[in-house]
Amino acid sequence: MELRRLTMLSDGIIKMDAGVMFGRIAKSQWEDQVSTDRRNRLTMGLNCVLAQAGGHNVLIDTGVGHKDPDGRRDQYGLVPSRLLKDLRAMGLSPKDIDTVILSRLDFDHCGGCTRLDRTGNFLPTFSRATYYVQQTCFEDALNPDERFFDMYREEDFLPIEERGQLATLNGDDQILPGIQVKVAGGPCRGHQIVYLTLGGERACYLGDLVPTPHHLDLACIPAFDRHPELTLQTRREVLNQAEEEGLLLLFAHGGPGERAGYLERRNGRRRFRPVGVPEPPKVA
Repeated sequence: MELRRLTMLSDGIIKMDAGVMFGRIAKSQWEDQVSTDRRNRLTMGLNCVLAQAGGHNVLIDTGVGHKDPDGRRDQYGLVPSRLLKDLRAMGLSPKDIDTVILSRLDFDHCGGCTRLDRTGNFLPTFSRATYYVQQTCFEDALNPDERFFDMYREEDFLPIEERGQLATLNGDDQILPGIQVKVAGGPCRGHQIVYLTLGGERACYLGDLVPTPHHLDLACIPAFDRHPELTLQTRREVLNQAEEEGLLLLFAHGGPGERAGYLERRNGRRRFRPVGVPEPPKVA
């Protein structure tokens, strides 16, 4: 079986405090590079990947989804969920997805895993899929500490576990030929990135290890990373690999025109070259 197609999907946008996203980098150093709203929020994408191979439809991350039981849409500037619309534009329904890989279990990466039915029960959105996550990530999501409890919603992932659709991993693994996960635990324990091999090209979905192209700066580590020193170490290794091997980088939170690209060396300096990637056809 060979990976035949990669498509970048979108679940819309999310607005996060820019100071949090740039971490220890002073505002004077980034305020001319980005636009923020009156609440100092940076608009970022909620990007997912559809990988298709040998009759398999593999979805990487699921965005925030349609649910909003705790009123976060205003807090984070969320717009109506787009993921299922993008899948329909690809000629797919939720039942066509057989594999879901989750980089982590924060609500902006796994909120679309479940849905509310007409009776108010939470059900897996992708009813025939196996959902893959690291065991340590699942454990921490069940027992978050005071710093991060508001980033998890049990209704996003417990219904999957209760129906036997959750598969927990214990380290780096191959999900399908051409699709491997690697633990990159700086953003949280069990955070994982995904390597994809498509013909002669390799790509890497970076999750929150490098959420946007701005975070290619090794010092730019978001304040909500659990283990920033590990983020720094792992990010350095992955970006060195990306430059040496010519990996196509796929960003979980890159905005329009910066969702993917390559690292190149020019005049002795590393530079980012954004490229367009396949997207679903536009529908009315």
